[in-house]
Amino acid sequence: MQELPTSVPPHFHRLPNQRWQIYSPQTQQAEQFATEIGLSPLLAQVLINRGIDSLKEVQGFIEPESLVLPAPTDEFPDLAASVKLLREAISGGQKIAICGDYDADGMTSTALLLRALRLLGANVDYAIPSRMREGYGINDRIVEEFHSEGVALILTVDNGIAAYGPVARARELGVKVIITDHHDLPPKLPPADAILNPKLIAESSPYRGLAGVGVAYVLAITLAQDMKKVGGLVNPLLELFTLGTIADLAPLTGVNRRWVKRGLRLLPHSQLAGIQALIQVAGVQPGSAESLPLLNSKSQASNTLKPEDIGFRLGPRINAVGRLADPQIVIELLTTDDRELALKNAMQCEQINQRRQELCQEIEQEAIAWCEESDLDLQQERVLVVVQPGWHHGVIGIVASRLVERYGVPVFIGTFEDEAVGAVAHKIIRGSARGIPEFNVFDGLNFCADLLTKFGGHKAAGGFSMPADNLEQFRNQLSIFANQCLQPEHLKPLVSVDVQADLGDINLDLYRQIDALEPCGIENKAPVFWTPNVCITEQKIVGKGGHVKLTATQDGNVSASVKAIAWRWGEYFPLPRRVDIAYRLRENSFNGKTSVELELLGVRLPANAATSRPPKFGKVEFDYCDRTYSCSLSPAGSIEELRIRNSQGQVLAVAPGQNIGLLGNSRKDAREVDVSLPFFENLIQTAKHALGI
Repeated sequence: MQELPTSVPPHFHRLPNQRWQIYSPQTQQAEQFATEIGLSPLLAQVLINRGIDSLKEVQGFIEPESLVLPAPTDEFPDLAASVKLLREAISGGQKIAICGDYDADGMTSTALLLRALRLLGANVDYAIPSRMREGYGINDRIVEEFHSEGVALILTVDNGIAAYGPVARARELGVKVIITDHHDLPPKLPPADAILNPKLIAESSPYRGLAGVGVAYVLAITLAQDMKKVGGLVNPLLELFTLGTIADLAPLTGVNRRWVKRGLRLLPHSQLAGIQALIQVAGVQPGSAESLPLLNSKSQASNTLKPEDIGFRLGPRINAVGRLADPQIVIELLTTDDRELALKNAMQCEQINQRRQELCQEIEQEAIAWCEESDLDLQQERVLVVVQPGWHHGVIGIVASRLVERYGVPVFIGTFEDEAVGAVAHKIIRGSARGIPEFNVFDGLNFCADLLTKFGGHKAAGGFSMPADNLEQFRNQLSIFANQCLQPEHLKPLVSVDVQADLGDINLDLYRQIDALEPCGIENKAPVFWTPNVCITEQKIVGKGGHVKLTATQDGNVSASVKAIAWRWGEYFPLPRRVDIAYRLRENSFNGKTSVELELLGVRLPANAATSRPPKFGKVEFDYCDRTYSCSLSPAGSIEELRIRNSQGQVLAVAPGQNIGLLGNSRKDAREVDVSLPFFENLIQTAKHALGI
């Protein structure tokens, strides 16, 4: 018989290192609410979790068109001045230039305003800074180039709020500037003629969550209304708004929810040749299922796209161009009416996206290898800084997101580049950052501002550049900031779970009811269900990305067997036979048959213990890695100590918050062991779950 091992045994199942946060069930309220609105109690609980618990609130949520919105001119102080500046430039035949950005938000914003201003009779052109040579945002070169070309008015989209120097230079040259942006505000605003940024308006405003493309849409429609030339303009612009808003991960609340819901209905029948071509090459099929009517709602989800169609299919193909190639490909795609040219550009997007996928996979593997080989103590540092030569900085932001998923800490990732200053080349680092809910990326970068040459972003993500010599100091300073705002319990990827469900509840009827909650996305996430103690009866690796396809079965119900997919979980294959699972629902259509599958988001070992919590110092038995253990909370001086006993009588004793435990048959012969090792950590978590703590 073996003792408690200090290394991973051959049959040990490595599982995602996650923390689950499960909403407290409001069973009685959910049952009553479900009866009132004609919805499954499971989804009634989801609505309660979202802060919606009255019929009036449900009506506004399901039918956002029923809400009365304030006029944009009442919310944005500089909107009327911006419209006036544009009208004067158009009527005077003055040249207008748009300075955009190379991500999906910036490119859709640029295309949206180009289309609108051209239709309104403007003499307009655009420029986007080089991602490789210049980085994000308007700069002095662009300003001076615009001035030399006779530009009278510069209009920034999705950038400019932090560009004090370039805006001041434009004003020196006599060029007027309107900034439209949505990024966080710097301590000192640029001296622009007008600034449109939802961060400058009340947090309670329905316009507060607009992305850059949303601000551009508000400006374009307000200008068209002022010039009485709205006809034929709204729907094409709404399609671009929808594409950019979802691709930029803007919150689907307030006006975003209302306008995105409209746009998703328009996209399958798009008036834009570029979007038609993009849908064609991406193989996106509009949904055909009708949502169940709620509160006598007439809305249907038939023949509409869903946010994930954009977020996972269309958006990445646009973003890939901005990351690896010339944004002009996308601007031309979204502004042309030539179907042949649109299809050619869409095919370029497809090819570039395939290259982007390959690069991401290569860099992710190299980054993981570096992390595993390095002597990292993420519990102590609480932030991961990875910088390596030869990486394409256009895709490292995607890799940063994947590393956050894997390690559960904020990630700052960069690559070394040469930057010429006169005749001398200096080594610099250019990077991207992604955060976790408890960590503000922009604040973290601001904390290190003295080390950076340039930075920007918001709570969840950002970009930066700095001299290579500053790397170690940057790493140390970020760690100081991270230790101020993060506790050890924050350092695991968070799985936020809405409600417990039986697998027998999972069917097309429930899936179609979820359509009533659409559009789902940021700040209105798709429902996440969980089911305890399911049996994995089949599993295999599929696809190049190492995805796990499996069948989950729940005891006591012959029909409760559901197919599932776990994206990029190949390293956890095979999963244990018995697990708790957290998942979203997804539709699968094959050979004319439609079914519902699970998309796994979380998995953990179940606790085979009584559902009621034991007496304070009572013992509970549980199974872990095919072995039976007992566990208890036991008094040890002034604290309660967790003790786990195996079948040979060995005891692992762990004090709260300690990374070192004692292992042995008695206290006097016990040896110290590192309980942060994966085997011990998962064993302790399973014991705690069994004890209900």
